[in-house]
Amino acid sequence: MKGAGSFRKIWLWVFLIGIVLFLLSSNSSSRPAWNPAEQFVIEITAPFQKLIKQAVTSIEDFWLNYFDLVNVRQENENLRGEIQALRMANSRYREMLATQERIQELLQFKQTLDLPMLPAQVIGRDPTGWFKSIIIDKGSDSGLGLDMPVVNAYGVVGRIVSVSPNYAKVLLIIDQNSAVDCLVQRSRDRGMLKGLMSETCKLDYVVKSEDVIVGDIVITSGLGGVFPKGLPVGRVLNVKDMTGELFKDIEIEPAVDFSKLEEVLVITKENAASKLRNENS
Repeated sequence: MKGAGSFRKIWLWVFLIGIVLFLLSSNSSSRPAWNPAEQFVIEITAPFQKLIKQAVTSIEDFWLNYFDLVNVRQENENLRGEIQALRMANSRYREMLATQERIQELLQFKQTLDLPMLPAQVIGRDPTGWFKSIIIDKGSDSGLGLDMPVVNAYGVVGRIVSVSPNYAKVLLIIDQNSAVDCLVQRSRDRGMLKGLMSETCKLDYVVKSEDVIVGDIVITSGLGGVFPKGLPVGRVLNVKDMTGELFKDIEIEPAVDFSKLEEVLVITKENAASKLRNENS
């Protein structure tokens, strides 16, 4: 009952304030100024009006800003999705452009050699770490065989040492089991290129009296029946005359960057080693 009485009192005050405001508004046109009673009523009721107006304004602002924020959040999500899609498309475009440039270099190199070649993709590397080798996506079904030389646009990569119908293993020239008969292009001095299991090789069996200097270009000699003559192998990185040794200690920087091999060319012309095996079999 007490609560009901308080509620009736509140409504009574609201009713009275409403009547007073009505009277004030109806007399505002006839009298320019408020009398003392009107001033008293205004001083009491105006703070309530101000509070109600501020509350209503705050609610309106919150409601409108809420929907604005919802729309902005959705727009941001849409924009983030578009940015990700554009980044992915841009990455694919750059990769396609880089691949096209590499293939163009391979084609130009192929034209300079005028030899039958088959392009192949590098799909793997030796997982054990015992050998410096790669796996390519072409095999005997494509006409590949053992000891076929493998090159790219910069020079000699290696030779095929294992073949299956659809894949082949290529032993890189930087492997310790690799040996390539070579020439120093400037002086025509011969040596045997051997791998060091790193990104460099050594040129063995070059006697101290022969003329080899840093910067000399090393090419294949054509001997050995595997690599055609004149293929770039690398350049001389360091030359040392070891005391008490018959041969120079020569370090070679390969022409090929083996850390970035993606596409290669296999020279498919049958070589002398393959012919000899076929005759013996």
